[in-house]
Amino acid sequence: MRKQATPDLITRRTAGPRHLSTVDRALTLLDLFSESRPESGLSELARLAGYDKATTRRFLVALGNHGYVEQDPESRKYRLGAALLRLANVRETTFPVTDLVLPILNRLRDSTAETAHFSLVAGNSMATVMIAESPRANRVSLEQGERLPLHSTASGIAWLAFAPDKTVQRILAKPLKPLTSKTETDPERLRKQIETARVNGFAVADQSHEDDVHGIAAPVFNANAHASGAIAVATPASRVTPETAQQIQMAVHQAALEITNVLGGKPHKMFQIAIPETVQ
Repeated sequence: MRKQATPDLITRRTAGPRHLSTVDRALTLLDLFSESRPESGLSELARLAGYDKATTRRFLVALGNHGYVEQDPESRKYRLGAALLRLANVRETTFPVTDLVLPILNRLRDSTAETAHFSLVAGNSMATVMIAESPRANRVSLEQGERLPLHSTASGIAWLAFAPDKTVQRILAKPLKPLTSKTETDPERLRKQIETARVNGFAVADQSHEDDVHGIAAPVFNANAHASGAIAVATPASRVTPETAQQIQMAVHQAALEITNVLGGKPHKMFQIAIPETVQ
């Protein structure tokens, strides 16, 4: 059963590049690389990004000059460069997120027997930075670095529930693409979902991002009580019952509080008083 990120997701996410700044457009190319696509040629990158080849080549040269991408001399394909590894090492050394978050993520996976994942907001999507995969044969799988749309995923809705109003308005004002037959694209109905998540302290996405994938997520907060990411449990929708959904809701809410605490954050006052008690 598919529970793996499809390459087409990136194509859908990069629509409308003309409104972005030059720096934004160049950096967007980095999002096209993933575990399933570690290398790409010029033509493929241009197609996925929606840029012409000349523009794509110019951006790749600029990124290459700073070590963010490199080109294989034989295949001529591009891959992520060593500069990103250096920055990642600096980040992990000075702020060891993995050591702090992974034990909590593993406990969430063990208590629910389902895949748990931790994401941080990255522009107009959530970037999956940590995954604790379910041991079950029939499970949801994600890729490290996978980008999750804000409007169709539990992680995205959970983050939007505690994002600034201007940010929510900006996201909902953009064209929202349906990813499944259950993806909500109407701004007003999405706003109601966001408000419900804010009251409950968690968000639910039932097959709105992928068929037969049910997600429950809660936001994680920084020191200013601003939502900076989300922790979620992804389950095959066919396995979800009211009882398991309620168990996961409570477990996710508690894990979000724990991660916020170990990262030195401060929960939003609305999130602190939200205690999941009913199945949504």
